[in-house]
Amino acid sequence: MTVYGFLGLGQMGGPMAARLAASGVALAVYDKAGTQARAPSGVRHGASEAEIAALADTVFLSLPDGAAVLGAIGALADAPGRRARTVVDLSTIGISASEEAAGACAAADLAFLDAPVSGGAAGARRGTLAVMAAGDAELFESLRPAFLAMAKNLFHVGTRPGQGQAMKLLNNFLSGTAMAATSEAVIFGEANGLEMKTMLDVLNVSTGQNTATADKFPNRVLTGSFDAGFAAGLMHKDVRLYAENVRQAGTASEVSTLIEAIWRRVQTGGAGADFTRIYHALGGKSHRR
Repeated sequence: MTVYGFLGLGQMGGPMAARLAASGVALAVYDKAGTQARAPSGVRHGASEAEIAALADTVFLSLPDGAAVLGAIGALADAPGRRARTVVDLSTIGISASEEAAGACAAADLAFLDAPVSGGAAGARRGTLAVMAAGDAELFESLRPAFLAMAKNLFHVGTRPGQGQAMKLLNNFLSGTAMAATSEAVIFGEANGLEMKTMLDVLNVSTGQNTATADKFPNRVLTGSFDAGFAAGLMHKDVRLYAENVRQAGTASEVSTLIEAIWRRVQTGGAGADFTRIYHALGGKSHRR
């Protein structure tokens, strides 16, 4: 039986690992912040990345940044009695870091798939994530059953590691832009005496409709829950990575420069706060909890 490993059991990794375990596969997990408290029930706990490498054939990574991913790959590559032969990176780390990760895996005779996900913590819990994978097409297809345990929409976006990151970064740039622009527009409407619900009802059948008006505002801001499950600091990280990669590509950057500056300002007021709190950061006066 194929054994899967999972490194990183945070807001995204925890629910993804739980869904993978619930599908009936053999799974071993590890998290530097504390495996025992974060692991889904019924799975084997590893004491280190090296132990996961000795237990699992394929290892999924859900880690905060490129440095963490490269560190994990180094530990997997150097593990005594290594069983692992494939690394699948579900993290958002940027194009150059993903290329470096792929190179490190190739040097250690590890197959690598760049496969960031989108959908937030709620999507991870429901299994409705989108996977944007880049790398060998046959490897991607062989992992389809495991991906479908964690996600609903699977896309093979390219054959070169880093292309998955490019897709994820442009997606999150658009998501961050929609949230910032909608917050500004709703605050303007409220200043002119319009009710938030009325504005959303109109926008969602008009040309201003977007992911923020259709989901984040009616379900997270209007309700006062502010629980999309994605931190403002992470949104800033993703938008910053996008802006950096845009400058490297030499493509148009005026909008990304502005949006990165807005999210930098927002996250300095509380990087761990839910990213829907941008509504308050830009001056929104919700009277709900």
